[in-house]
Amino acid sequence: MNNRYARQALFLGNNVQQCIQQAKVLIIGAGALGSASSEMLARAGVGQITIVDRDYVEWSNLQRQQLYDEEDVQQKVPKAIAAKKRLEQINSEISIVGIVEDVHGLNIEELMKDHSIVVDATDNFETSLIVNDAAMKQGMPYIFGACVGSYGLTLPIIPGETPCLHCLLNHLPMDAMTCDTVGVMSPIVQVTAAYQVTQVFKWLAGKTMAPIVQSIDLWKDEKAEINVQKLKNPSCPSCGEGPTYPFLQFENQMKTHVLCGRDAVQLRPGITQTHSLQEIANKINGQVTHIVLNLHLLSCHFEEYRIVFFADGRAIIHGVTDPKIARAVYNRFSQIGLVAK
Repeated sequence: MNNRYARQALFLGNNVQQCIQQAKVLIIGAGALGSASSEMLARAGVGQITIVDRDYVEWSNLQRQQLYDEEDVQQKVPKAIAAKKRLEQINSEISIVGIVEDVHGLNIEELMKDHSIVVDATDNFETSLIVNDAAMKQGMPYIFGACVGSYGLTLPIIPGETPCLHCLLNHLPMDAMTCDTVGVMSPIVQVTAAYQVTQVFKWLAGKTMAPIVQSIDLWKDEKAEINVQKLKNPSCPSCGEGPTYPFLQFENQMKTHVLCGRDAVQLRPGITQTHSLQEIANKINGQVTHIVLNLHLLSCHFEEYRIVFFADGRAIIHGVTDPKIARAVYNRFSQIGLVAK
Protein backbone atom coordinates (compact mmCIF):
# COMPACT_ATOMS: atom_id res chain seq x y z
CA MET A 1 0.00 0.00 0.00
CA ASN A 2 1.41 3.38 -1.00
CA ASN A 3 2.30 5.35 2.13
CA ARG A 4 0.55 8.47 0.80
CA TYR A 5 -2.82 6.87 1.64
CA ALA A 6 -1.76 5.42 5.00
CA ARG A 7 -3.88 7.69 7.21
CA GLN A 8 -6.94 7.16 5.05
CA ALA A 9 -6.44 3.40 4.99
CA LEU A 10 -6.20 3.35 8.79
CA PHE A 11 -9.75 4.63 8.93
CA LEU A 12 -11.33 2.95 5.89
CA GLY A 13 -9.28 -0.24 5.85
CA ASN A 14 -6.84 -1.53 3.24
CA ASN A 15 -9.56 -3.38 1.31
CA VAL A 16 -11.59 -0.20 0.89
CA GLN A 17 -8.47 1.73 -0.12
CA GLN A 18 -7.84 -0.85 -2.84
CA CYS A 19 -11.42 -0.39 -4.05
CA ILE A 20 -10.87 3.36 -4.19
CA GLN A 21 -7.71 2.93 -6.23
CA GLN A 22 -9.57 0.70 -8.69
CA ALA A 23 -12.62 2.96 -8.99
CA LYS A 24 -13.54 5.17 -11.93
CA VAL A 25 -15.53 8.25 -10.94
CA LEU A 26 -17.32 10.52 -13.38
CA ILE A 27 -17.76 14.16 -12.34
CA ILE A 28 -20.23 16.24 -14.32
CA GLY A 29 -19.14 19.87 -14.00
CA ALA A 30 -15.77 21.37 -13.09
CA GLY A 31 -17.00 24.50 -11.34
CA ALA A 32 -17.15 25.01 -7.60
CA LEU A 33 -18.44 21.58 -6.55
CA GLY A 34 -16.48 19.80 -9.27
CA SER A 35 -13.23 21.48 -8.24
CA ALA A 36 -13.65 20.57 -4.60
CA SER A 37 -14.88 17.02 -5.20
CA SER A 38 -12.26 16.15 -7.79
CA GLU A 39 -9.41 17.36 -5.58
CA MET A 40 -10.63 15.30 -2.62
CA LEU A 41 -11.02 12.23 -4.83
CA ALA A 42 -7.62 12.73 -6.43
CA ARG A 43 -5.90 13.04 -3.07
CA ALA A 44 -7.78 9.93 -1.91
CA GLY A 45 -6.28 7.94 -4.80
CA VAL A 46 -9.34 7.22 -6.97
CA GLY A 47 -7.96 5.24 -9.92
CA GLN A 48 -9.57 7.30 -12.66
CA ILE A 49 -11.38 10.62 -12.46
CA THR A 50 -13.21 11.83 -15.55
CA ILE A 51 -14.22 15.49 -15.49
CA VAL A 52 -16.69 16.83 -18.06
CA ASP A 53 -17.33 20.55 -18.38
CA ARG A 54 -18.45 22.87 -21.18
CA ASP A 55 -17.01 26.13 -19.82
CA TYR A 56 -13.69 27.94 -19.42
CA VAL A 57 -12.13 29.76 -16.47
CA GLU A 58 -13.17 33.36 -15.74
CA TRP A 59 -12.29 35.85 -13.01
CA SER A 60 -15.50 35.32 -11.05
CA ASN A 61 -14.64 31.61 -10.71
CA LEU A 62 -11.50 32.16 -8.66
CA GLN A 63 -13.41 33.08 -5.50
CA ARG A 64 -14.67 29.52 -5.01
CA GLN A 65 -13.26 27.20 -7.70
CA GLN A 66 -10.06 26.04 -6.08
CA LEU A 67 -8.24 24.32 -8.94
CA TYR A 68 -7.75 27.44 -11.06
CA ASP A 69 -5.48 30.47 -11.09
CA GLU A 70 -5.13 33.81 -12.84
CA GLU A 71 -3.14 32.38 -15.73
CA ASP A 72 -6.02 30.03 -16.53
CA VAL A 73 -8.29 33.08 -16.73
CA GLN A 74 -5.94 35.03 -18.97
CA GLN A 75 -5.50 32.08 -21.33
CA LYS A 76 -9.23 31.21 -21.25
CA VAL A 77 -8.39 27.60 -20.50
CA PRO A 78 -11.38 25.22 -20.47
CA LYS A 79 -12.10 24.14 -16.92
CA ALA A 80 -11.83 20.43 -17.70
CA ILE A 81 -8.32 20.95 -19.10
CA ALA A 82 -7.16 23.24 -16.29
CA ALA A 83 -8.56 20.81 -13.72
CA LYS A 84 -6.79 17.87 -15.34
CA LYS A 85 -3.46 19.71 -15.27
CA ARG A 86 -3.77 20.69 -11.62
CA LEU A 87 -5.00 17.28 -10.45
CA GLU A 88 -2.11 15.56 -12.22
CA GLN A 89 0.23 17.78 -10.21
CA ILE A 90 -1.56 16.71 -7.03
CA ASN A 91 -1.48 12.98 -7.79
CA SER A 92 0.58 11.66 -10.69
CA GLU A 93 -0.25 8.04 -9.83
CA ILE A 94 -3.88 8.17 -11.02
CA SER A 95 -5.55 8.78 -14.37
CA ILE A 96 -7.28 12.11 -14.98
CA VAL A 97 -9.46 12.57 -18.06
CA GLY A 98 -10.65 16.07 -18.95
CA ILE A 99 -13.44 16.40 -21.52
CA VAL A 100 -14.53 19.78 -22.89
CA GLU A 101 -18.10 19.01 -23.82
CA ASP A 102 -21.65 20.08 -23.13
CA VAL A 103 -23.57 17.30 -21.40
CA HIS A 104 -26.90 16.44 -23.00
CA GLY A 105 -29.14 13.44 -23.61
CA LEU A 106 -27.31 12.33 -26.73
CA ASN A 107 -23.85 12.00 -25.13
CA ILE A 108 -24.37 11.35 -21.42
CA GLU A 109 -24.63 7.56 -21.72
CA GLU A 110 -21.40 7.37 -23.67
CA LEU A 111 -19.68 9.53 -21.06
CA MET A 112 -20.89 7.22 -18.29
CA LYS A 113 -19.48 4.04 -19.83
CA ASP A 114 -17.06 2.04 -17.67
CA HIS A 115 -17.44 4.29 -14.61
CA SER A 116 -18.28 3.17 -11.07
CA ILE A 117 -20.32 6.14 -9.89
CA VAL A 118 -21.30 9.63 -11.07
CA VAL A 119 -21.02 12.85 -9.04
CA ASP A 120 -23.31 15.74 -9.97
CA ALA A 121 -21.41 19.04 -9.86
CA THR A 122 -23.50 20.93 -12.40
CA ASP A 123 -24.87 24.42 -11.92
CA ASN A 124 -28.35 23.84 -13.29
CA PHE A 125 -31.21 21.49 -12.51
CA GLU A 126 -31.97 20.68 -16.18
CA THR A 127 -28.59 18.99 -16.64
CA SER A 128 -29.03 17.19 -13.33
CA LEU A 129 -32.25 15.63 -14.60
CA ILE A 130 -30.47 14.44 -17.74
CA VAL A 131 -27.71 12.87 -15.64
CA ASN A 132 -30.35 11.35 -13.34
CA ASP A 133 -32.15 9.66 -16.24
CA ALA A 134 -28.92 8.26 -17.65
CA ALA A 135 -27.87 6.96 -14.23
CA MET A 136 -31.23 5.24 -13.81
CA LYS A 137 -30.97 3.69 -17.29
CA GLN A 138 -27.39 2.53 -16.74
CA GLY A 139 -28.01 1.36 -13.16
CA MET A 140 -25.24 3.60 -11.86
CA PRO A 141 -25.26 5.23 -8.40
CA TYR A 142 -25.64 8.99 -8.61
CA ILE A 143 -24.66 11.56 -5.98
CA PHE A 144 -26.71 14.71 -6.40
CA GLY A 145 -25.46 18.01 -4.98
CA ALA A 146 -26.27 21.70 -5.25
CA CYS A 147 -25.37 24.88 -3.41
CA VAL A 148 -26.22 28.57 -3.56
CA GLY A 149 -25.70 31.43 -1.14
CA SER A 150 -24.79 29.72 2.14
CA TYR A 151 -27.10 26.74 1.52
CA GLY A 152 -26.12 23.28 0.30
CA LEU A 153 -28.04 20.11 -0.51
CA THR A 154 -26.96 16.52 -1.21
CA LEU A 155 -28.71 13.21 -1.87
CA PRO A 156 -27.40 9.75 -2.82
CA ILE A 157 -29.53 8.02 -5.47
CA ILE A 158 -29.29 4.26 -6.02
CA PRO A 159 -31.15 2.87 -9.07
CA GLY A 160 -33.82 0.35 -8.15
CA GLU A 161 -33.63 1.20 -4.46
CA THR A 162 -34.10 4.89 -3.70
CA PRO A 163 -36.26 7.64 -5.20
CA CYS A 164 -34.59 9.35 -8.12
CA LEU A 165 -34.37 13.07 -8.77
CA HIS A 166 -37.47 12.95 -10.97
CA CYS A 167 -39.48 11.39 -8.12
CA LEU A 168 -38.55 14.36 -5.96
CA LEU A 169 -39.08 17.04 -8.60
CA ASN A 170 -41.89 18.69 -6.63
CA HIS A 171 -40.34 18.18 -3.21
CA LEU A 172 -36.79 19.55 -3.38
CA PRO A 173 -36.38 23.29 -2.72
CA MET A 174 -35.29 24.16 -6.26
CA ASP A 175 -36.60 27.70 -6.51
CA ALA A 176 -35.45 30.65 -8.58
CA MET A 177 -32.33 31.28 -6.49
CA THR A 178 -29.06 31.05 -8.40
CA CYS A 179 -25.54 32.29 -7.82
CA ASP A 180 -26.48 35.06 -10.25
CA THR A 181 -29.27 36.36 -8.01
CA VAL A 182 -28.02 35.68 -4.48
CA GLY A 183 -24.35 34.74 -4.90
CA VAL A 184 -22.50 31.92 -3.19
CA MET A 185 -19.90 31.69 -0.42
CA SER A 186 -16.99 29.29 -0.75
CA PRO A 187 -17.37 27.45 2.61
CA ILE A 188 -20.72 25.94 1.59
CA VAL A 189 -19.07 24.60 -1.55
CA GLN A 190 -16.52 22.73 0.54
CA VAL A 191 -19.16 21.34 2.90
CA THR A 192 -21.46 20.20 0.08
CA ALA A 193 -18.59 18.57 -1.80
CA ALA A 194 -17.45 16.85 1.41
CA TYR A 195 -20.87 15.24 1.79
CA GLN A 196 -20.81 14.10 -1.84
CA VAL A 197 -17.32 12.61 -1.64
CA THR A 198 -18.17 10.86 1.63
CA GLN A 199 -21.08 9.17 -0.13
CA VAL A 200 -18.70 8.02 -2.87
CA PHE A 201 -16.43 6.47 -0.23
CA LYS A 202 -19.42 4.78 1.42
CA TRP A 203 -20.50 3.27 -1.89
CA LEU A 204 -17.01 1.97 -2.66
CA ALA A 205 -16.82 0.58 0.88
CA GLY A 206 -20.04 -1.37 0.33
CA LYS A 207 -21.93 0.63 2.93
CA THR A 208 -25.67 1.20 2.67
CA MET A 209 -26.49 4.73 1.58
CA ALA A 210 -29.81 5.84 2.99
CA PRO A 211 -31.97 8.09 0.77
CA ILE A 212 -31.52 11.08 3.04
CA VAL A 213 -31.53 14.65 1.82
CA GLN A 214 -28.80 16.44 3.75
CA SER A 215 -29.23 20.21 3.80
CA ILE A 216 -27.19 22.80 5.60
CA ASP A 217 -27.11 26.57 5.79
CA LEU A 218 -23.81 27.73 7.22
CA TRP A 219 -24.84 31.36 7.62
CA LYS A 220 -28.04 30.58 9.49
CA ASP A 221 -26.50 27.67 11.42
CA GLU A 222 -29.28 25.39 10.23
CA LYS A 223 -29.11 21.71 9.32
CA ALA A 224 -31.74 19.17 8.34
CA GLU A 225 -31.93 15.52 7.33
CA ILE A 226 -35.00 14.13 5.58
CA ASN A 227 -35.50 10.48 4.62
CA VAL A 228 -37.29 10.56 1.25
CA GLN A 229 -37.74 6.82 0.70
CA LYS A 230 -41.55 7.12 0.95
CA LEU A 231 -41.51 9.55 -1.99
CA LYS A 232 -40.34 6.90 -4.45
CA ASN A 233 -42.88 6.93 -7.28
CA PRO A 234 -43.68 3.46 -8.76
CA SER A 235 -44.84 5.13 -11.98
CA CYS A 236 -41.94 7.58 -12.24
CA PRO A 237 -40.98 7.97 -15.95
CA SER A 238 -37.31 7.88 -14.96
CA CYS A 239 -37.08 5.03 -12.44
CA GLY A 240 -40.51 3.41 -12.16
CA GLU A 241 -42.08 0.51 -14.05
CA GLY A 242 -41.61 0.82 -17.80
CA PRO A 243 -39.40 3.93 -17.64
CA THR A 244 -39.22 6.22 -20.69
CA TYR A 245 -36.29 8.38 -19.49
CA PRO A 246 -37.89 11.60 -20.74
CA PHE A 247 -34.90 13.84 -20.09
CA LEU A 248 -32.75 11.80 -22.46
CA GLN A 249 -35.08 12.67 -25.34
CA PHE A 250 -33.58 15.44 -27.46
CA GLU A 251 -36.84 17.32 -27.86
CA ASN A 252 -37.08 17.65 -24.07
CA GLN A 253 -33.63 19.20 -23.67
CA MET A 254 -32.69 22.80 -23.32
CA LYS A 255 -30.99 24.24 -26.41
CA THR A 256 -30.18 27.57 -24.78
CA HIS A 257 -29.04 28.22 -21.25
CA VAL A 258 -28.59 31.51 -19.40
CA LEU A 259 -25.33 31.01 -17.53
CA CYS A 260 -25.37 31.61 -13.80
CA GLY A 261 -23.68 34.85 -12.80
CA ARG A 262 -22.16 35.41 -16.23
CA ASP A 263 -24.42 37.86 -18.16
CA ALA A 264 -24.18 35.30 -20.94
CA VAL A 265 -26.17 32.71 -22.86
CA GLN A 266 -24.93 29.37 -24.14
CA LEU A 267 -26.33 28.07 -27.41
CA ARG A 268 -26.06 24.49 -28.57
CA PRO A 269 -27.16 23.81 -32.17
CA GLY A 270 -29.45 20.86 -32.83
CA ILE A 271 -26.83 19.10 -34.95
CA THR A 272 -23.33 18.61 -33.58
CA GLN A 273 -20.60 19.23 -36.13
CA THR A 274 -16.84 19.49 -35.85
CA HIS A 275 -15.40 22.83 -36.93
CA SER A 276 -11.79 23.86 -37.40
CA LEU A 277 -11.18 26.71 -34.99
CA GLN A 278 -8.14 27.81 -36.95
CA GLU A 279 -10.15 28.03 -40.18
CA ILE A 280 -12.85 30.07 -38.44
CA ALA A 281 -10.18 32.39 -37.01
CA ASN A 282 -8.84 32.92 -40.53
CA LYS A 283 -12.32 33.70 -41.88
CA ILE A 284 -13.28 36.22 -39.21
CA ASN A 285 -9.90 37.98 -39.07
CA GLY A 286 -10.51 41.67 -39.77
CA GLN A 287 -14.23 41.42 -38.96
CA VAL A 288 -13.85 40.87 -35.22
CA THR A 289 -11.42 42.03 -32.53
CA HIS A 290 -9.57 40.57 -29.54
CA ILE A 291 -9.19 37.09 -31.03
CA VAL A 292 -7.89 34.48 -28.59
CA LEU A 293 -7.38 30.99 -30.02
CA ASN A 294 -6.29 27.82 -28.27
CA LEU A 295 -6.74 24.11 -28.84
CA HIS A 296 -10.19 24.10 -27.28
CA LEU A 297 -11.96 27.37 -28.09
CA LEU A 298 -11.95 30.62 -30.00
CA SER A 299 -12.83 33.88 -28.24
CA CYS A 300 -13.44 37.21 -29.96
CA HIS A 301 -15.38 40.47 -29.77
CA PHE A 302 -18.16 40.62 -32.37
CA GLU A 303 -20.35 43.70 -32.60
CA GLU A 304 -20.91 44.70 -28.94
CA TYR A 305 -20.69 41.12 -27.70
CA ARG A 306 -17.95 38.69 -26.77
CA ILE A 307 -18.32 35.26 -28.33
CA VAL A 308 -16.60 32.11 -27.20
CA PHE A 309 -16.94 29.43 -29.86
CA PHE A 310 -16.20 25.70 -29.45
CA ALA A 311 -15.33 23.17 -32.13
CA ASP A 312 -18.67 21.34 -31.81
CA GLY A 313 -20.60 24.50 -32.81
CA ARG A 314 -21.51 25.43 -29.27
CA ALA A 315 -21.10 29.09 -28.37
CA ILE A 316 -21.33 31.34 -25.33
CA ILE A 317 -22.54 34.86 -26.08
CA HIS A 318 -21.43 37.37 -23.43
CA GLY A 319 -23.24 40.64 -22.81
CA VAL A 320 -26.74 39.25 -23.25
CA THR A 321 -29.25 37.36 -21.10
CA ASP A 322 -32.07 37.05 -23.64
CA PRO A 323 -31.84 33.73 -25.55
CA LYS A 324 -33.58 35.26 -28.59
CA ILE A 325 -30.98 37.99 -28.89
CA ALA A 326 -28.22 35.44 -28.35
CA ARG A 327 -29.57 33.29 -31.19
CA ALA A 328 -29.62 36.31 -33.51
CA VAL A 329 -26.02 37.15 -32.63
CA TYR A 330 -24.98 33.52 -33.17
CA ASN A 331 -26.63 33.49 -36.59
CA ARG A 332 -24.87 36.70 -37.66
CA PHE A 333 -21.54 35.36 -36.43
CA SER A 334 -22.16 32.10 -38.30
CA GLN A 335 -22.47 34.02 -41.55
CA ILE A 336 -18.89 35.20 -41.34
CA GLY A 337 -17.33 32.32 -39.42
CA LEU A 338 -19.06 29.10 -40.41
CA VAL A 339 -20.13 29.68 -43.99
CA ALA A 340 -17.44 28.64 -46.43
CA LYS A 341 -15.96 31.46 -48.50
